[in-house]
Amino acid sequence: MRPLKIRLEGRGGSFKKMVRGAFKGVCHVRGHVSGWVPRWRRARGCRCCCCWLGWGPGPGGGCRCSTTPAGTAPPSTCSTCGRWGGGDTLHYVWSSIGAPAALLVATASGSSALRLNWTRLLSPDPTGAVWIEPPSSVVYSTAVVFTKVFEYSQTKMLEELFYPTYDLSDFSWDSVNGTLNHTALTAEFKGVPATDPGGSFSNGSLAFRVTAYEVGGRDGPLPSLLHTANSSKVEFVLAGVAPRGNSSRFALEVAMVEEPGVAQKLRSARSIDDEYTPTIFEMLSLVAESQNDSSPLSFLQWKATAYGSQTPRREDNIQCRSHSLQAANWSLPVSSLVRAYFGEDVGSTYTISAINISFGGEDGQVYQEKRYLSWSVLLGFGQPPKDTFSPLVISIMAVALGTPMVMLLVGSCVVFFAQRKRYSEYEPIN
Repeated sequence: MRPLKIRLEGRGGSFKKMVRGAFKGVCHVRGHVSGWVPRWRRARGCRCCCCWLGWGPGPGGGCRCSTTPAGTAPPSTCSTCGRWGGGDTLHYVWSSIGAPAALLVATASGSSALRLNWTRLLSPDPTGAVWIEPPSSVVYSTAVVFTKVFEYSQTKMLEELFYPTYDLSDFSWDSVNGTLNHTALTAEFKGVPATDPGGSFSNGSLAFRVTAYEVGGRDGPLPSLLHTANSSKVEFVLAGVAPRGNSSRFALEVAMVEEPGVAQKLRSARSIDDEYTPTIFEMLSLVAESQNDSSPLSFLQWKATAYGSQTPRREDNIQCRSHSLQAANWSLPVSSLVRAYFGEDVGSTYTISAINISFGGEDGQVYQEKRYLSWSVLLGFGQPPKDTFSPLVISIMAVALGTPMVMLLVGSCVVFFAQRKRYSEYEPIN
């Protein structure tokens, strides 16, 4: 079977506007990322493309890429979205074949193409099934893998009791076809364990909702993350899953694959501004930096909160904790996408690190009551977005700080002139 070349196809008026803008030589993909001039950026423009790969066991299957040769598509789903420019290309590939994963590749060519060999990708050994042409155009690549979900509770002796781990590579994932929105650039990977002896997922599911962005901006729903056009959002959702303990809490393990010479660093930024995410004052970022010049190459960014409602409000906050970043000293859970691009010996050739994100208060009652958990994380290339005070907040601060100063100044002037007038009423004796 011949490899498939993924072209950039799209639907909807917004996509047509995007293409027209590209033909004018305007690159809308980058957005405004302060302080970031990566080595693959070119003045002539750029291109961004996304591809969703997922296992779809429906009748007859079928690949939804418009370039799939008739009769050769495996029982999978694939859809692409993107934009044109004259310069670089940013590739995003999302997959639920094995453990859910995202592959990010930056190239220094406006004509670079993502290629897939479906037969090899779905085989026991997918090595070499995903590649970029020309290979010399690739300047940076990384992968994010969502590997496991832990469930645990705390005993009266303050010991943590862990239940059997949910290995996401063993999940059965729905076809992405039903959730793929070419206009909104969204997709959802929803799954349940292949075997569920306890029946915890009988009325529930686990999902990863992916959103790609056309331009920079800010999400409306909480946590209202600020994003650029070269980033995407992933929302981890646990809905209707029955907890196995009276005070269960959950934790998501996230693994990162980096090239040699690239180091991951966990950063925490605190601010007094909670305008967009009420009562939340901490932003965390996991940044991949070049060890040569410390320039940021890619990032994951999230607010220190999760939510217990499909329409989150301030009172739906669920405590979110980020544990320390660890070098992965275990074999990476099976992800066909990672092995397909990086190779079979990815663990020995590349650097793998992992971090656990835990959700729930001290007693774990929030999820117990609502049976819903949502956590959002932004990932992309370059420097992570940085929140700043909005004009409204700046105006309020100016009034709050300026009013006392004006009153003090006016009061001083009044006292000064009153004293001067009182002294001027006296006549000299001589």
